[in-house]
Amino acid sequence: MHELGLLRSVVAAVEKVAHDAGATAVEAVGLRVGTLSGAVPVALHGSWPLATAGTVVAGARLDLDMVTAAVWCATCDAEQPVDEFFALECPVCATPTAQLVRGRELTVTYAELDVPGSHS
Repeated sequence: MHELGLLRSVVAAVEKVAHDAGATAVEAVGLRVGTLSGAVPVALHGSWPLATAGTVVAGARLDLDMVTAAVWCATCDAEQPVDEFFALECPVCATPTAQLVRGRELTVTYAELDVPGSHS
């Protein structure tokens, strides 16, 4: 399960930010996850406790913002959503396209930190 490895990298990045901010805990972490990123939401949630164990992130909530993959179709002059079976063509008009405009994201969008003396 590669989700555990991905999340360990996320946790390391969040730990650095938390340390630099003087945080004693992390309340929540937000991830933006594209449907073609290769990360499975259920596996991310299931791996989260293992990835955070023994860190300042332990016990934090994991919030996922799923991003539907889309391609740009020059014929339709529009973005068209695609699924995991995307066949390098526009799903509306069948024009060949490999211009993926979103869907491969795996980005930390926020970390809610518990910083002593802070009210934010």
